[in-house]
Amino acid sequence: MATASEDAVAADLNVQVWKMRRIIKNLDAARGSGTSMISLFVPAKGDIARMSKMLVEEQGTAVNIKNPVNRRSVINAIASAQQRLKLYHRTPPNGLVIYCGTITTDDGKEKRISMDFEPFKPVSAALYFCGSKFQTAPLAGMLSDDSKWGFIIIDGNGSLFATLQGNTREVLQKFSVDLPKKHGRGGQSAPRFARHRVEARHNYLRKVAETAVQMFIADDKPNVSGLILAGSADFKTELGHSDLFDGRLRAIVLKIVDIAYGGPNGFNQAIELAEESLGDVKFVQEKKLIDRYFDEIAQDTGKYCYGVADTMKALEMGAVETLIVWEDLDTVRHVLKNSLTNENTVLHLKPDQQKDKTLFTDKTTGTDLEPIEATPLLEWLAQSYKNYGTTLEIVTNKSQVGMQFCRGFGGIGAMLRYRVELQDSETYEEDAEEFDLDDY
Repeated sequence: MATASEDAVAADLNVQVWKMRRIIKNLDAARGSGTSMISLFVPAKGDIARMSKMLVEEQGTAVNIKNPVNRRSVINAIASAQQRLKLYHRTPPNGLVIYCGTITTDDGKEKRISMDFEPFKPVSAALYFCGSKFQTAPLAGMLSDDSKWGFIIIDGNGSLFATLQGNTREVLQKFSVDLPKKHGRGGQSAPRFARHRVEARHNYLRKVAETAVQMFIADDKPNVSGLILAGSADFKTELGHSDLFDGRLRAIVLKIVDIAYGGPNGFNQAIELAEESLGDVKFVQEKKLIDRYFDEIAQDTGKYCYGVADTMKALEMGAVETLIVWEDLDTVRHVLKNSLTNENTVLHLKPDQQKDKTLFTDKTTGTDLEPIEATPLLEWLAQSYKNYGTTLEIVTNKSQVGMQFCRGFGGIGAMLRYRVELQDSETYEEDAEEFDLDDY
C-alpha cells in the first residue's frame, strides 16, 4: 500500500502532466502568418553558450529573408529567444524549453508570445525549429506513461520475468524446468510417482515465487505499479493463490491471462491481452479516490465540501487535505479592482456568469470594477495549491464515479483535515437524475 508521501508525489506528478497538456494544447492551437515561431530545446547538461552562438548564427541567416514583414518577425523572435536564454547561467537539471514568436489571434491581430520553462522530465535532445507553428512533439513524448508493469510468464516448461515501461520491454530473468509428466505406469509405485510429481511442482512454484520477490521487490516494497500473471496451463492461477507467493505482490496483481506460448513470445502476447487492464489502472486509482470522498459524504463526517464557494473557503482556512478538481472545470478566477477604494475583489465565475455585467460593478457605489486578472480556476489552483499545504488531485469524467462527481458536485470538492461548518453549499444540475451514493 502506498504511503501518504508517495500518494502526494504521484498527485504532484499528475498536476505537472496536466500543466504540460495545457501548454501543448495552447501551443498547438497557435499559428503564425510566416515562419516566425521559434521552438528551442536545450537538453539536460546542454551547453547554454553553444545555444547562444547558434542563435547568433540564425539571426545572421534571417537577415537574408526576402519578405520584409517575415524577416522582421523572425529576427524579433530570435532576439526574444536570446533574451530568454540570457536568464540562465547554466542549464536547469531537466533542460530548458523556449518558445518565442508572433502568432495570429482569432480576430486576425498579431500577438507576440515568449515563454521559457524547465519541464518536469529531462529534455533528451537539442532542437531548434523556426516555422509557422511551434514544435510540441518532444513535450508530448514526455507525457507517455512512466509506470512500470511486471510480467510473470509461467508454464510447465519454464518461467520468464519481465517489465514493460512505455514502449520498453525488458526480460529480467528466465529459466526452464523439466517436470515429471503424468502417466499410467508404475503399478504399486504409482502413488510414489504422483508424490514425486506434486513435490516437483511445489518446488517449481517455490522457485518462481522466490524469483518474483528478487525481481519485483526493492526496499521492502514492489518496484512495479502492477503485475500480470500469464501462462498456458494452471501454474499462473496456482501461483496467484499460493501461500508461497509474496502478499505484497499478490496485492498488485492486475490480471491473470491465458496465452498460447511461453517465453518471449508469450510475453508479447501477454502485453496485448493485458493492455486494457494496464490502461484502466489510472481509472481504478481515480475511482478509489472519489469513493473515499463519497464515503465521507455518506457517513456525514463533516470533513468534506463541494462546489467552488465552499471549497475555496475551506482552502483559505487551511482545512483542505485533498483537493479534487475536474480536469475540464470551466470556472474562471477574476480579480477586480475598485478604483475608488483600491480594494480587490475575487470572483469565481462560470462562462454564462461572465456575461452578467452587474457582477463587474460595485453594488454600493455603482462603480465599474477594473479587471486585473482572469485565470482559469484550475490553472490558478495548479500554481497555488502548495501554498495551502494541500494535495491536488485532477480527475476525469470518464469513469462512472468521475462523471457523478462532475455532474452532481460541480467538478470541484475536497476532503478536509477536520470538520468545518460551511453554509453556502451549492447544488448542481437540479434536473439531473437522482443518485444514491451506495451505488458507487
